[in-house]
Amino acid sequence: LEHNAETILETVGVEIRDHPGAVERFRDAGADVDGTRIRFPRGMCRQLVQATTPAGYTQHARNSDRNVKIGGAATVFAPNYGSPFAFDLDRGRRYATIDDFRDLVKLAYVAPNMHHSGGTVCEPVDIPVSKRHLHMIDAHVRYSDMPFMGSVTAGERAADSVEMARIAFGGDLADRTVMTSLINASSPLVWDASMLDVVDVYAAANQACIIAPFILAGAMAPATSAGVVAQTLAEALAGMTYVQLVRPGAPVVFGSFASSMSMQTGAPTFGTPEPAIVLYTVAALARRLGVPFRSGGALCASKLPDAQAANESMATLIPTVMGGVNFVLHAAGWMEGGLSVGFEKFILDCD
Repeated sequence: LEHNAETILETVGVEIRDHPGAVERFRDAGADVDGTRIRFPRGMCRQLVQATTPAGYTQHARNSDRNVKIGGAATVFAPNYGSPFAFDLDRGRRYATIDDFRDLVKLAYVAPNMHHSGGTVCEPVDIPVSKRHLHMIDAHVRYSDMPFMGSVTAGERAADSVEMARIAFGGDLADRTVMTSLINASSPLVWDASMLDVVDVYAAANQACIIAPFILAGAMAPATSAGVVAQTLAEALAGMTYVQLVRPGAPVVFGSFASSMSMQTGAPTFGTPEPAIVLYTVAALARRLGVPFRSGGALCASKLPDAQAANESMATLIPTVMGGVNFVLHAAGWMEGGLSVGFEKFILDCD
């Protein structure tokens, strides 16, 4: 699988969209540049990642008792991320609001099973996108003293996140890592400007980046588990290499989010065997690479907090724990393939 990932990087390469600075960084490091297509000599990415990436790091919280170690034998649980809808049994399914967001932050804060406040625990769609990140970071620092994640929708919003974190931590981060933020590849084999702009900001400030291909097998990657793993490793190696080119030694997490897909409807499916196989395999590849690993969660496709939700969630969470995942997004609240976050589901997942 490692050999095949290197073959992908060497012969197919990755596409860098609308970010000339990233193209130049890769060129200066020894990559073969053909317009916006970057190909890497075999072993180049692995060598650069292993040379300077920390094997683990401490993410500092405002309350030092809530600091978390990410890497090694540690497993950190963070709540749901990214859902535009919220659900509870009293109000049903509706567009999420900033009040839902704040309630979920408070819920994670008092839940003994959560180690981390998370990031976009839901999308507060009642706030304009241009200002949404400000309200979300404010909620994390106002209603919790746990570690949190920064905004990743644009480089300037990442910069706002860093500045708000500086205020919350007393005006100076002192080179401490206080945010771990999610950077997704545009699979297959594309890194776009919005994500790379965010890496520029966070890596330069010594804030951690989770470099995570987001793959639906059969749609953005081959349908086989082996094909998904090889592509995941190739995309992640390119992204982690870029982090180290921005700032050698900046903390980075190897992320994998792989789901199977219904070839009949095109809908993502959860709790199936193939993503568990991918998780176990990529976790082993991350350990061989010597970097922390993010994957897993309590994932399901159910629209209700019911037996289907429980079964599929545990079929995802068990390999998450058994595979030794270091940073677990979506550990509580995920419903409906990620479209919804459920309040009752959050409690059931914690239980």
